[in-house]
Amino acid sequence: MKSLERSLLVCLVLVAPSISALAHSAVEPVPRGDQGWKDRQDLLNKRAAEAGEKAQVVFIGDSITQGWEGEGKEVWAKYYAHRNAVNLGIGGDRTQHVLWRFDNGNLNGLKPKAAVVMIGTNNSNGEDNTVEQIADGVTAIVKKLRAKLPQTKVLLLAIFPRSESPCPQRGKILQVNQILQKLADDQSVFWIDFGYKFVGSDGTIPRELMPDYLHLSRKGYEIWAESIEEKLAGVLGDTAVKAAQSGAGASAATLTGEWSWTMDTPNGPVTGAMNSVGQRLPINAMTPRILAHSSLGEPLRLGVFASLR
Repeated sequence: MKSLERSLLVCLVLVAPSISALAHSAVEPVPRGDQGWKDRQDLLNKRAAEAGEKAQVVFIGDSITQGWEGEGKEVWAKYYAHRNAVNLGIGGDRTQHVLWRFDNGNLNGLKPKAAVVMIGTNNSNGEDNTVEQIADGVTAIVKKLRAKLPQTKVLLLAIFPRSESPCPQRGKILQVNQILQKLADDQSVFWIDFGYKFVGSDGTIPRELMPDYLHLSRKGYEIWAESIEEKLAGVLGDTAVKAAQSGAGASAATLTGEWSWTMDTPNGPVTGAMNSVGQRLPINAMTPRILAHSSLGEPLRLGVFASLR
């Protein structure tokens, strides 16, 4: 009897380390206790039920995903409203909370063609989870999502960079992304990494993209939408939404029509036809203002003398 007890004790000692290595907070589904989270969870369940099979795409994540309803709402309306997209983001969530939500209503009734997943930044705080543990948590999310929605393609996004300047936490996130990239098979799971677009040449993150160096501005959400649109449209089998042209106003290359010019002179305005956009105009020191425009009424800037009406 003592020999049997001794053998069992040895087995427990040998097995215990492997159990603790597998079980950690990032992979154990748990809810959060605050009322705000519970209310948001109930709202997401309601959204999922109402959208049902009409939803073509769902977005899964934390406050950065929830932010599509704030700073990103106009971009969302342009890119995702016509696709009956469902936002399943909850501020402050970690991988373990998303795992719990999957088992408690967030996916009920949904059969989207695509799921956009970006989660894990909150797990990277301090010493809460290691690089490996965060990667385990995101991996568990992808696996559970594939099990519950086998026909849904997963667009797995690299966790976005954070903090104004390079720091250990940003490095930790980069290491997690290196592991997560291996989950892509380019058939059911697609990896998309555009985090570099949020970082300047000096390594800092500009406030115009992340006002608090974590959450996105409208411009930040435009970058997100534009960066995944080609792949998302391909998965959905629809027409890609065209990105807005950068910069204010239109350029001469994008304008059409018959061109003419108007020049203010001491004797009053003079108007003439232009054979081409590059035609030289009669200007001198007495010419304070020159305006070229097409028959469609579009203005063209002409050097330092140009002005817009």
